[in-house]
This record gives sequence, C-alpha cells and structure tokens, in this order.
Amino acid sequence: MPAKSPDSTVEVADKLCTLGKQIRAQRKALRISATVTAEAAGMSRVTLHRIENGEPSVTIGAYLNAMAALDLDFGIFKPSEATIEKPEVDREGWIPARIQLADYPQLRQLAWQLQGIDALTPAEALSIYERNWRHMDLQALDNRERQLVNALRLGFSERHSDV
Repeated sequence: MPAKSPDSTVEVADKLCTLGKQIRAQRKALRISATVTAEAAGMSRVTLHRIENGEPSVTIGAYLNAMAALDLDFGIFKPSEATIEKPEVDREGWIPARIQLADYPQLRQLAWQLQGIDALTPAEALSIYERNWRHMDLQALDNRERQLVNALRLGFSERHSDV
C-alpha cells in the first residue's frame, strides 16, 4: 500500500508532475516499455506509473532510479573534481534497459534472424548470447561487448563465468 502523500504546495505538485512527464517522455522517446524501465530501475511497474504521474508519496530514491534507468540527469548536481578529470564513465557491470544491436557487433551477427528489431531486452540478449555461444568469434569481442556479456551473466544467470 502506498504511503500517505505529504502535504505539499501547488508549486511542488506542479514540479513533480513536470518531472513525471519528463520521465515518461524520455521513456517513450527511447521506445522502452514501462515494464522494462521498471525492471531496470528495480521497482514495480505500478511505482513507475505513480512516478510518471508525479505522485509525491513515491520516494526520491525511486524517482532517481527511474531517471538513471533512462539515462536522465537531475540537473541540479554540480560535477565533482573527480568527474571533471575523468569524463569517461566506467560502465563495467552496468546493464542498459534496452540493448541496441547496432552497438554490439557480435550480438548483431548472432541475432541475424530478428528482422525489424533494433533493440533487445537484457534477458533476450543474454538468451541469444548463450544459445549461440559456439558461433561467437571471441577474438572479435571488443571490451564494451565483453563487459556487457559479463554483466548480463552476472545479473541474470545462476552460473556465470567471465569472458
């Protein structure tokens, strides 16, 4: 059962509605379903729906998780010195909500039979990798795709081994 909404001003309610609309617009622009977004954010689809409606009883952590799953920035944080010195984001172990076939050459080759599909869910990608592993050219795997495979195995498989 959701928590009781705190008393808030009209301004605060409007800002939450605006934030919820921006989150929904980003999800729609990326063509990601609410279920996949909620999974990636570690919440239920109902909670994501409440966020998109700007409900104040949802925790700020849930809002930030939904935004992180959609690669949105809150826009109020100042970058730290460490971020300025290290612009490259280390995404080892990170699993995107949708995996673009164009970004992963080996996956694109393994998924040749999927016509008209540009992106897969993480579970679909792992399934394709595992079913077709014997056809993989391990020498052709770049670091980015190797990190994706390891993250998928770690996140979804009972048994996993590094590539």
